[in-house]
Amino acid sequence: MKNIFANCTFLKSAHIVSQLPDDIGLEIAVAGRSNAGKSTTINALTGNKKMAKISKTPGRTQLLNCFDLGDNRRLVDLPGYGYAKVPVKIKQHWDREIEQYLQKRKSLIGVVVVMDIRHPLKDFDKQFLYWADQSGLFSHVLLNKADKFKSGKQKAVLLQVKKELVNISRTSTVQIFSGLKKEGIEQLSQTLYSWFNDPGVVHLEQQNEEQDGE
Repeated sequence: MKNIFANCTFLKSAHIVSQLPDDIGLEIAVAGRSNAGKSTTINALTGNKKMAKISKTPGRTQLLNCFDLGDNRRLVDLPGYGYAKVPVKIKQHWDREIEQYLQKRKSLIGVVVVMDIRHPLKDFDKQFLYWADQSGLFSHVLLNKADKFKSGKQKAVLLQVKKELVNISRTSTVQIFSGLKKEGIEQLSQTLYSWFNDPGVVHLEQQNEEQDGE
């Protein structure tokens, strides 16, 4: 498998959706609470610890940060949600922009939702996954910071999350991950590569299910 993520480069930051690159090609968004470790995840995936800026203060990512993978393929780091101590006006602005991005971005094919394995599936996490399912997008849950638990506890949380996902999304997948220890990178890479390689698979599966139900 070609490692497309090793050649990742920063493309641009956008304050509003209209400032994003042209809506062509294929795009995967990375979402999650402000303290879930999105930047660490992107840095681990790309093998570049300086790719996404990491702050000790949760909520500092307040722009749509775009990364180029070549061949009109991109990663987009969304502003963190649910934790950041930012002014109400900024929160309202990002609520509107993210909603617009998720609903109207035609190149968007999937969402990676990064969660702290100690606090998985918070309300906004579930909203993201449900929306992705209803929109025919891929979605993948990363139970990050797995290094905080021993193997047995990791597996127990993974099993519980899998059970809960059945009632939230028909298409979500989930894995254990540690951006700090660089564990689970190969599985994540393979998952995202498969999305880029066959971006229409989810839509086709849902169409088949709808036809079967008629």
